[in-house]
Amino acid sequence: MTVTEIDPDEVSPERVDIIDIRDTDDFREGHIPHAANIPLGDLEDVVDDRDWGDEVVVACYVGQTSKQAARLIDAYADDATVASMAGGYESWDGPLERPESRSPSSADDD
Repeated sequence: MTVTEIDPDEVSPERVDIIDIRDTDDFREGHIPHAANIPLGDLEDVVDDRDWGDEVVVACYVGQTSKQAARLIDAYADDATVASMAGGYESWDGPLERPESRSPSSADDD
């Protein structure tokens, strides 16, 4: 099974199901908007039960491991188009979502 690569500039987070397979701690530090975090080690446990969208883009750190994950998802996502994001999270040049940071004034309230 061949999984295609997609250029990050062609990924529209609002229109595709982005699966970020990085570790949860890395995901919390910043991720592509609307991405779902399923660490690679957990993917096999959920791949059969998850309802995959029509278009799935898998992202890892630099685009190597996401190919493996995309092949796994492709085997279960019957009607979906599955791609690996070339260059991974490190190549994403768009906005990021990060957990809200505490303001210095709120930190002083503790």
